[in-house]
Amino acid sequence: MTHEDLIEAIAERRDREAFRLLFEHFAPRLKSYLMRLGADPAAAEDVAQEAMVMVWRKAESFDRRQAGASTWIFTIARNKRIDRLRREKRPELDPNDPGLVPSEEPAPDRSLQTAQAGARVAAAMRALPDEQAELVRRAFYEDLSHSQIAEESGLPLGTVKSRIRLALSRLRHEMRDFE
Repeated sequence: MTHEDLIEAIAERRDREAFRLLFEHFAPRLKSYLMRLGADPAAAEDVAQEAMVMVWRKAESFDRRQAGASTWIFTIARNKRIDRLRREKRPELDPNDPGLVPSEEPAPDRSLQTAQAGARVAAAMRALPDEQAELVRRAFYEDLSHSQIAEESGLPLGTVKSRIRLALSRLRHEMRDFE
């Protein structure tokens, strides 16, 4: 019997002897193949066994017109290996990870101070001449470089830099007594 005949016997009659013959032939070959792909021996053994279990379960989906037995079985093993790698690359979430723990609510006085500072900065920005305020917005709120601002606005780079420097000086002056 060919390997294809053995798979069809498993599909039609759940033939355990046919499966034993397939297993004895393919399991060691799958393990070697998986180790060549970088799996350690234990993982290769596990994946080879998972693949052979899948052969048992999915034998009726085998079609000898589409692929040979070895191609079908090795493809199952390769896909099982990929599934395992994907699972391993997704680490378990640690609920105590500082990135996952929400930050504490700021104290009411700190919230008030932050709101007052924001209002003060907004008022200071409104007090700037329009061209300076626009350059500061583009540099600090849109995170554009001075070169990008110069290119987009059509202004010389030196003009952009001097207007931003003048605007920052005015903002510092407006904010000097605010702590």
